[in-house]
Amino acid sequence: MTVQFHTLSNGFRIVTEQMPGLKSASIGIWVTAGGRDERPEQNGIAHFLEHMAFKGTERRSALQIAEAIEDVGGYINAYTSREMTAYYARVLENDVPLALDVIADILLNPALEQSEIEVERGVILQEIGQALDTPDDIIFDWLQEEAFPQQALGRTILGPTDRVSSFSRADLATFIKEQYGPEQMILSAAGAVDPDKLLAQAEKLFGGMTRRKSAPTAEPATFAGGERRVVKPLEQAHFALAFEGPDYRDPGIYAAQIHAIAMGGGMSSRLFQELRENRGLCYTIFAQAGAYADTGMLTVYAGTSGDQLGELATLTVDELKRAADDMSAEEVARARAQMKAGMLMGLESPSNRAERLARMVAIWGEVPSIEGTIARIDAVTTGDVRDFGARIATDAAAAMALYGPIDAAPDLDALKARLAA
Repeated sequence: MTVQFHTLSNGFRIVTEQMPGLKSASIGIWVTAGGRDERPEQNGIAHFLEHMAFKGTERRSALQIAEAIEDVGGYINAYTSREMTAYYARVLENDVPLALDVIADILLNPALEQSEIEVERGVILQEIGQALDTPDDIIFDWLQEEAFPQQALGRTILGPTDRVSSFSRADLATFIKEQYGPEQMILSAAGAVDPDKLLAQAEKLFGGMTRRKSAPTAEPATFAGGERRVVKPLEQAHFALAFEGPDYRDPGIYAAQIHAIAMGGGMSSRLFQELRENRGLCYTIFAQAGAYADTGMLTVYAGTSGDQLGELATLTVDELKRAADDMSAEEVARARAQMKAGMLMGLESPSNRAERLARMVAIWGEVPSIEGTIARIDAVTTGDVRDFGARIATDAAAAMALYGPIDAAPDLDALKARLAA
């Protein structure tokens, strides 16, 4: 499998990877603009625009967009994250040109009709309501807000209802003008693709776009930390704890990810074994290490009963503290294996591979080899993982969100003091 990477004269980037033996391909445009690229008054507009892309263009109605892809047995979708918005499709080999034409159409020629804006406004308000009714979803938004208060990175992707209720066609058009330049777009495709034909089609479709005079920059992030407690008579108390971690260009990201897997990445992990298997304090508990351009987060989540929340919270920090001293070579080796296997198994999917290509180009301006990534994972030592755990215990800023019957929970200062003792 060979990666090919090209940049058009206007900055538009194309990255492809053929996967022999496949009869289908995943293709999409990843735009390096998301929630953190919004000004405060724009909060939620990146996600709103993602929805509106499918509501019709100058050439196709909303139904025709869906039918164009589904008539050939494919599917089309999109998502908005804090640093990126993606529009992608999965189709059979012969339909790759059609998929790219449809995606280009919804990006370059959105109709943004007022009637459709009003319809989709209602859909998004329902989506916000659904998120508010899903405790193990909304708690992560609250955790993000506490970690990065009064910052673009801390605001929700969906946006507040008052903002979503007031966005106009002009607001959407302004965000497109500001954030959807050719140098902010990456065409990524993997599977049964012809790189030369795709490049020629991309040049025809996107080569005429004008590069922005000045590239927009996202507001820098500062992990400040804080605590949010929301009392509600739920069946479970929801507990989310976060610590500042490395950004995705920091070499320490590999130690952070291995640490998270060893702590809460599977059934053999420390938190799962001690809090669920040995003590029966919860059904769900996990840890994960996420990263952004200039910061990162180690997050632990669990759900438990209100009367057991205090014990769960204190045991969680006890396990984090203990790991800084006695994380074993066997645990690190197991986490390394999980991390490598998860990556390699995922890359057997053209959709996952296209996603990786786009993200690597966005982060590094190129696609590092898989062998190089595996070598960096293998280079992480037990000492590296313990050192990361020690920084969590002694130096890292922390944030916490609690939701439900949480009266028995200790506050964040108490947990930090216990962790550092």
